Amino acid sequence: MTFKNKVQELLDVALAGRPELFLVDLSINEANKISINLDGDNGINLQDCIDISRTIENGLDREEQDFSLEVASAGISSPLKFIRQYKKNIGRSLKVKTTLSEEIEAKLVMADEEKITLEWQAREPKKIGKGKETVDKKAEIPYENIKEAIVIVSF
Repeated sequence: MTFKNKVQELLDVALAGRPELFLVDLSINEANKISINLDGDNGINLQDCIDISRTIENGLDREEQDFSLEVASAGISSPLKFIRQYKKNIGRSLKVKTTLSEEIEAKLVMADEEKITLEWQAREPKKIGKGKETVDKKAEIPYENIKEAIVIVSF
């Protein structure tokens, strides 16, 4: 069993006991630096990261293979990768770049297995007369048409 397979197996065991958590990214470089990014349906906290880290570290032997381990939550500025991440961010504003080179900043109002639905307001020229009016917009975007989606943090 390769080192990466051993780490993946230990991670799978750790996450099996925590179904609300899920893997966003796992990477192991040539120097055996293990980087794990996690997310959760209800967010993730420091204790979650510590628990997963301990499970993995306890299953590996530094005498056999030296390594460093970093377990972290997916950053707020990290692009969304999984349907679970879209679903947990319903109600928040996203910045979505599509494969058609569109860029939309809007509120995520729905996410299902095939697509997301965004709603926003835009200022457009009036149909009759001069000036602009505020118009409600809505777009359904299939996941395969999303190049990148990032949650917009507002304070």
